[in-house]
Amino acid sequence: MSFNTLGLSDALLRAIDKKGYTTPSPIQEKAIPPILERKDVLASAQTGTGKTAGFTLPVLQILSQGQKLRKRPVRALVLTPTRELAAQILDNVKAYSEFLDLRSMVIFGGVNAKPQIRALRNGIDILVATPGRLLDLHSQKALSLANIEILILDEADRMLDMGFQRDINKILNLLPSKRQNLLFSATFSKEIKQLANGILHNPVWVEATPQNTTAEKIDQKIYRVDQKRKSELIIKFITEGDWKQVLVFTRTKHGANRLSQKMVKNGITAAAIHGNKSQGARTKALGGFKKGTIRVLVATDIAARGLDIPLLPHVVNYELPNISEDYVHRIGRTGRAGASGQAISLVSQDEISYVRGIEKLLGEKLQSEIVEGFEPTLISENTNSERNNKSRSSKPKGNSRNYNRRRRTKK
Repeated sequence: MSFNTLGLSDALLRAIDKKGYTTPSPIQEKAIPPILERKDVLASAQTGTGKTAGFTLPVLQILSQGQKLRKRPVRALVLTPTRELAAQILDNVKAYSEFLDLRSMVIFGGVNAKPQIRALRNGIDILVATPGRLLDLHSQKALSLANIEILILDEADRMLDMGFQRDINKILNLLPSKRQNLLFSATFSKEIKQLANGILHNPVWVEATPQNTTAEKIDQKIYRVDQKRKSELIIKFITEGDWKQVLVFTRTKHGANRLSQKMVKNGITAAAIHGNKSQGARTKALGGFKKGTIRVLVATDIAARGLDIPLLPHVVNYELPNISEDYVHRIGRTGRAGASGQAISLVSQDEISYVRGIEKLLGEKLQSEIVEGFEPTLISENTNSERNNKSRSSKPKGNSRNYNRRRRTKK
């Protein structure tokens, strides 16, 4: 199937062609037609499946074909949990609307609100926003939501995880009752289903991958190691494997800072992103990571949510998340767009229960190894099998020529 068969306008097809795309992803193929038919859609789609274009393209077409109002009130609202994701969605909207007479902008916290207010006064067709800043500007009467035709909730599961339920409810009360609703989520908890039932009307269900599963092309592996030796081991992997681009997850902001500083001291260019960092610092760090001037990006779950990093080869769980679903979100940053990727987790004794939860969610057992010289002082009931899987090369697969000498481990 090609984009030409989805019912998109010539202006949108021209923009798609300019970006170099020819074939829609599964989520785009399934979501675009019902959205164009003005149906509510409930979509199960993980990061990296092309879901942003899946809702951006049909929404732009609907708005471009609708009645033009003189002062350009906001007609489509995209709600998203983080600043980074909001900015990336706006980039997509602007790219695909290049040949359309539509205006778009993004609003989020952490930056001066005055420029956002001035832009809103000039008229906006499609607004991308984080919930907090949207409510703040609405309370200042800087914008009206009375003309919203389409509401898109992107990364809805993460918004609820971050405590935005109350804000979302407030926003829903400000919108016209008659509107089209699109909800995108990587996982579907009881809370997400309740939210969907409250706002969607006879929705069309679409999904790109089975619920709560991980990409088939991601090589997942666990390395058992003491907590105090994790930084030493990850630095060994990165330097000896000559890894050029690595996204590392920590549980805390302070942990992200400490690890990135230790990387720099060992000659590895690194930066941390988390909620305490200014938007400018986060944007600079992400830009350097994408350009290759920063090899390692150390992030907390909230800061990394929605990061769009094409062909990311390595994701490392420096610390496992205590919520199993977050593991799926984390490793979903690699193995995207048909490329292969590697996700490794450094697991200390106190994280064994998290491993069990993740394996239960995935419905599979994760391969576990112990690196020679980094044997944990306390080992679990899987001691014998892990010893049998001990890595002789002391590093997982990578892009260094030294890997050719690696002995394959038993699985």
